[in-house]
Amino acid sequence: MRLIEGGSFAMGSDRFYPEEAPVRRVKVDSFWIDEAPVTNAAFAAFVAATGHRTFVERPPDPKLYPGADLDGVAPGSLVFRPPAALVPLDDPSWWWDFVEGADWRHPTGPDSSIEGLDDHPVVHVAYEDAAAYAKWAGKALPTEAEWEYAARGGSDGLDYAWGDELAPGGAILANYWQGMFPVATTKADGNYRTTPVGRFPANDYGLVDMIGNVWEWTRDWYAAPQAANTKSPCCAIPNPRGATRAQSYDSAMPEVRIGRKVLKGGSHLCAANYCQRYRPAARHAQQIDSATSHIGFRCVVRRGASGASGR
Repeated sequence: MRLIEGGSFAMGSDRFYPEEAPVRRVKVDSFWIDEAPVTNAAFAAFVAATGHRTFVERPPDPKLYPGADLDGVAPGSLVFRPPAALVPLDDPSWWWDFVEGADWRHPTGPDSSIEGLDDHPVVHVAYEDAAAYAKWAGKALPTEAEWEYAARGGSDGLDYAWGDELAPGGAILANYWQGMFPVATTKADGNYRTTPVGRFPANDYGLVDMIGNVWEWTRDWYAAPQAANTKSPCCAIPNPRGATRAQSYDSAMPEVRIGRKVLKGGSHLCAANYCQRYRPAARHAQQIDSATSHIGFRCVVRRGASGASGR
């Protein structure tokens, strides 16, 4: 873990997606944060020690989906599958498949495995799985503000974690989609999934993969950002938190009463022509019962809290 000394910064952005605005002055206390997303190897140690079964490894609980017909619905998760031709970008069902038997051990389906992927970030973890790991490790999940402050690496107001250009001088500094999403990647190795943690340069705090590779869970319920005076440090919002669970429900689907948490950092599926969220300010609302092949997490320890277990 790395110690991030507390301070204030300009959180959010007015230049990309509306849910990132307004830019507001925020202050966070000091905290420790994992250098990298939790890997398959680390998550395997947690499972071996606790016997934990992830959300997508268990049959759906009827109590969570009142009125739904769950007869014959088997455990599984969402897996990215590139379509054969160009498709409308306003309908993710073209590239997401619910795959029975897909889970953290079988990232693309029941016939796949994580053999040789020990140093890749664990995926197919729902919010409760990330929280369970954090508790076992004597840690916690970061707030959105903590996460963004750490991702910026001590710089303030930049579009990207490394500056105001996505690929300065042509350098690729994170695992994001290169080419025409979702059908063609121009990566030399053709890979459009996760990469080993630390494959790309660390930020100025020594943290790797804060941008790209996998989206990361935070502990905050999703809501519109809280406005604040953006100029005066004395008016910075101290240690801001998200909404309540009820406020995080998706207003576009009033019949669905499932809370949404904030994801940060973008993933290997973010692209210049779709989802330009490979930035510290970017945020995404994710239902807590969701798990996919591009969502992972990392943990924090706050000063004054009990220390990490060392696992």
